[in-house]
Amino acid sequence: MPDLTMKQAPKTLPSKRLPSKKTLPYAIIADVVLVLVFALSGRSSHHESLDVGGILTTAWPFVAALLAGWVASRNWRSPVRVWPNGVCIWVITVMGGMILRVVSGGTAATAFVIVATVVLGVFLLGHRALAALVLRRAARS
Repeated sequence: MPDLTMKQAPKTLPSKRLPSKKTLPYAIIADVVLVLVFALSGRSSHHESLDVGGILTTAWPFVAALLAGWVASRNWRSPVRVWPNGVCIWVITVMGGMILRVVSGGTAATAFVIVATVVLGVFLLGHRALAALVLRRAARS
């Protein structure tokens, strides 16, 4: 017969590593700033006005899609993870941004889609890869 008087230690679930208090704000700010840099560089290369309104007009479809990517990937759980979070955010940012751009009256020429895909990929995945590298090195120390 089992001993019913002995209490068993409660079973605990494995702890999920939550992002540090600095990682989450870093990731969202970096993403938004890099999308704004993308819009700014595009406007600059086409000799368009670099005023705040013009930059925001170009950037808003991509910022909106970026935020949708954050929600779809639940990126707040692992904000600097490249795969699958960063890739999901990148793809949704490009595709959603292009759709919103066209629906709102903008254009999406093939060359622009290619450039946006490459630049946003380098930006959104690159900063995550660098941050993950820095965090891994800091954890070793």
